[in-house]
Amino acid sequence: MSELVGDARQLSPTAQEALRLRAVAALVAGRTREDVAAVFQVSLKAVDNWWAKWLAGGREALVAQLRGRRVGEHQLLDAVEQQAIRQAVLDHRPCDLGLAGQLWTRAAVRDLIAKLYRVRLTEQGVGKYLRQWGLSFQRPDKRAVEQDAEAVRIWREETWPAIRARAKAEGGEVLFADQVGIRSDQVTGRTWGAKGCTPVVRRSGNRFSVNAMSAISVKGRIHFMVFTETFDADVMCRFLDRLAGHFDRKVHLVVDGHSAHRSRKVRAWLADHPDRIELHFLPSYSPELNPDELVNADLKRSLPMHSRARDQAQLAAETRRLFHRRNVSHTSSAATSAAHTSATSSNRTL
Repeated sequence: MSELVGDARQLSPTAQEALRLRAVAALVAGRTREDVAAVFQVSLKAVDNWWAKWLAGGREALVAQLRGRRVGEHQLLDAVEQQAIRQAVLDHRPCDLGLAGQLWTRAAVRDLIAKLYRVRLTEQGVGKYLRQWGLSFQRPDKRAVEQDAEAVRIWREETWPAIRARAKAEGGEVLFADQVGIRSDQVTGRTWGAKGCTPVVRRSGNRFSVNAMSAISVKGRIHFMVFTETFDADVMCRFLDRLAGHFDRKVHLVVDGHSAHRSRKVRAWLADHPDRIELHFLPSYSPELNPDELVNADLKRSLPMHSRARDQAQLAAETRRLFHRRNVSHTSSAATSAAHTSATSSNRTL
């Protein structure tokens, strides 16, 4: 009882709730209001108030309520102004609106608010607004200014659904392909080190590189070819030959607009094999539409973490090994039928 007596204003919200509930329980049991006030050391007015709340709303009327201002109360920006600022952040860059920079920071949003509404906020205050609007601080994707938004829309809404429907009707396979270069001196990511002392990663001054061409199916299966020469029409034709050899059905291969993909030699190969592979081209400057770009990013991020290659042959071998590991990981985790598993369980090195 000692926790529930004395000046109730000094108690925590939970303790105050318990005090009210126990006092009302005593009244319900037949104790007089004077006895309850004396036992719990509160005023008669408080007892009468709790009893009135109990009669009007039952137990729920006595539970602890959230304190402080309600959400949105006494804010410097009204709802219309807040919506306008939120939409500006989502639809534009700071430089589009006469401010400095291309990325939104709390300081940039603060400057926009001051410019539009003559209201000065701290960065902490701006941060509260941003969180309230459902925004978070993120690393943005990059888009080329040359990208044609209408072409991307047509691809998403018309071209891609049509390719997928054709492949399904023909009993074919859809894959996305891309090429990537891997350098021996490439180091990405971060490492731990002493504060104030930048870590040093030693690497060979004898730099070398390999290239890879990969294609990923809509089910996540990767087919790849590692090579050392420059990617050109001859390499593309060799990749098409090997890729076609792994399928007994037509392949619809989605690629970007690289000159090798559109070369006369590749067009001739496709004309000679119309039932094996058909190429489809993505809109220009739209790598985000190609899931094989994620394979490239994973390769460039993961390989330096494991690679100890001292020459080009070792780098090529480690690149193939990483591709194999990705395929094994996919096969072991995918919920596929037994027939599909038996058809795809072998390595897909091209």
